[in-house]
Amino acid sequence: MYFYGYRQQCPPNTVPYTIRAGDTYFSIARRFNTTVPALISANPGVDPNFLQIGQVICVPRQPIFPPCPEGNFYTIQPGDTLFALARFFNVSLDDLLEANPGIDPENLIPGQVICIPVAVPPVTCPTGTTPYTIRAGDTFFNLAIRFNTTVAAIAAANPGVNPNALLVGQVICIPVAAPPVCPAGTTPYTIRAGDTFFNLANRFNTTVAAIIAANPGVNPNALRIGQVICIPGMMTQMFF
Repeated sequence: MYFYGYRQQCPPNTVPYTIRAGDTYFSIARRFNTTVPALISANPGVDPNFLQIGQVICVPRQPIFPPCPEGNFYTIQPGDTLFALARFFNVSLDDLLEANPGIDPENLIPGQVICIPVAVPPVTCPTGTTPYTIRAGDTFFNLAIRFNTTVAAIAAANPGVNPNALLVGQVICIPVAAPPVCPAGTTPYTIRAGDTFFNLANRFNTTVAAIIAANPGVNPNALRIGQVICIPGMMTQMFF
């Protein structure tokens, strides 16, 4: 990048940066995790109160390593783009962006360190289990409560998975109880979002007590979407 007829030569441990509209030393220091005095020191002769759009300055840049629990670090080289890196490392652009929150894909800077996620092979869950994608805050304990199973059963279904190091986006297998065999006079029903024993009793013209009696072992305060229960009586309403 040229400015006033010369090419900016930046000293070691700094990178060139082209001034944009609204830039100040203060905003640049915050953006690049440095300080105003460090910027002034790296740019002798530059008036910080008279920055011009297109002017090239030198920004102190020490490698800052982002969190990268399941991946490898990569240092940005001149000419790199996220699209090209995604193709080179055989990962999706979405995964690359997700692994580097806060990165500006339009302003990659040589020397900047990013995280390249490692492609994880798809998980094939055995019969009697279903895939589940780990979310923030998940533990084997709260998953066991949510899915009406046990910590031991989840651990057995996921050999090699460290329950103390679950990663957001990781796929594990959750044991699923077999659908109940509904007794005579009841009909299977699959729980949907918002269902409670109270509104099911109203919808199907029965009582909460009758639904509880038809579903021993089912916790009415912990119904799960997709769970199958038994509804007493004939269902005369269509499911919508």
